[in-house]
Amino acid sequence: MATKTFKLNTGANIPALGLGTWQGESTQVKDAVVAALKSGYRLIDTAYCYGNEEHVGAGLKEAFDQGIVKREDVFVVTKLWATYTSRAEEGLEKSLRNLGLEYVDLFLVHWPLLMNPEGNDDRFPKLPNGERDILRDYSHVQIWKNMEKLVGSGRTKAIGVSNYSKRYLEELLPHAKIVPAVNQIENHPQLPQQEIVDFCKEKGIHIMAYSPFGSTGSPVTSAEPVIKIAEKHGVKPTTVLLSYHLYRGSTVLPKSTNPERIEANAKLIELDAEDQKLLNDYSEGLVKEGKVQRYVYPPFGVDFGFPDKS
Repeated sequence: MATKTFKLNTGANIPALGLGTWQGESTQVKDAVVAALKSGYRLIDTAYCYGNEEHVGAGLKEAFDQGIVKREDVFVVTKLWATYTSRAEEGLEKSLRNLGLEYVDLFLVHWPLLMNPEGNDDRFPKLPNGERDILRDYSHVQIWKNMEKLVGSGRTKAIGVSNYSKRYLEELLPHAKIVPAVNQIENHPQLPQQEIVDFCKEKGIHIMAYSPFGSTGSPVTSAEPVIKIAEKHGVKPTTVLLSYHLYRGSTVLPKSTNPERIEANAKLIELDAEDQKLLNDYSEGLVKEGKVQRYVYPPFGVDFGFPDKS
């Protein structure tokens, strides 16, 4: 799994497995990056919003200096935060300085909105009443046009989106000169988002799955079919949930700062037809009952077009 790749619409290969760094404690992220690269990972995912790009960059530098990997062998992803979506070039340059890199392999729109770039905080500006300070008349289509200007600069090899619903993609694509290479979304058996996955496949947009265990506390690991499949194969539920994305053709981003867990997450299995049916039936049942579970949804107060949140 650690060495498997998928082909993007740019022609580049993207690894099937990557290290997620969201909520990673800054002091531990550097060592986690080094541990992941030693364990065979070749994709590292971060974002300006996470506040740890500098530590990710320090981990990358240590791995390069030790000869563990070369820069060209690592697929580095970061994201344009919402306070910078009207000034994409500035946002990218800021991330590159933090990371200590000349370029990233993929730069994503983190969320399709603009928060006040002149607000009272660089990352999370708020109004006096405590709500997020959002400029609601700024179009996410314009955000993508800002991203398209970065292509050809040599500072990012590809551009994509994150947290885009089918509805938002349908609004975007008629105006896009460049089709997003990737859509990074929360994805697991309790939130299959099949309408987005199928639409992206049709349009040649690769899915990257974050929070594959259901975010904090890994709640999806306790789902009955996940436990049943894990017992059948003699593996951990986390192994089943990561392997789920292998047959779906998606890149998956488990996050951990524990070296042993990082290494274990790279040792996945091939789910058989029976396993796949069990997980698919479980997901379809939740959809029909209106019981899908989304674990990551910041309080923006914006309808992004997801059926479970609209």
